[in-house]
Amino acid sequence: MRVVAIDGPVGSGKSTVAKAVADRLDLPYLESGAMYRVLALAALRRGLDETDAEAHEALARNVDMKVGERILLDGDDVTADLRSPEVGRAVSPVAAMAGVRRELVRRQREWVAEHGGAVVEGRDIGSVVFPDAEVKVFLTASAAERARRRAQDETADDLARRDLLDSTRAVSPLVVPDGAVVVDTTARPVDEVVDEIVALLP
Repeated sequence: MRVVAIDGPVGSGKSTVAKAVADRLDLPYLESGAMYRVLALAALRRGLDETDAEAHEALARNVDMKVGERILLDGDDVTADLRSPEVGRAVSPVAAMAGVRRELVRRQREWVAEHGGAVVEGRDIGSVVFPDAEVKVFLTASAAERARRRAQDETADDLARRDLLDSTRAVSPLVVPDGAVVVDTTARPVDEVVDEIVALLP
């Protein structure tokens, strides 16, 4: 089962690069962060207290989500809703909850097994979800470039807040995984980055 793990902070180019790598390799693509965004949206819709870890863990176990080209929550297409500022602000605290991460890691592994492999992107794919992935890549970009890429969805302050939460959380913090190749995407064409990643495959 071929698994390519692509990690990195917000705005580093994970989604764009991972989709392109998946296309090049003819593999399914999974954005792990979409699962956390679906859960954050579901919690907002249900009015959960953002500090209630037990309620969020129960929701993670039971929520009806389907992740693919379109994202479904309780049978409704919520693809466009996941990039709202409200969800963006809610997702990091939810993703920091240990019980939530355990359940969504299980769902991510299950999804990849069902699809026979994948290019998976997120913040703990190479370090936690698939530490034995065939290739592990950690994308970076300058702060200015990342802010420019995310300008429509999040402010520079939002990015800084998410970086701090993601890198300092107690469970599965954002780190460069052991054995990962660090790739700076600043001012580089997507195809060039994809070429570099594909060349890492045996």
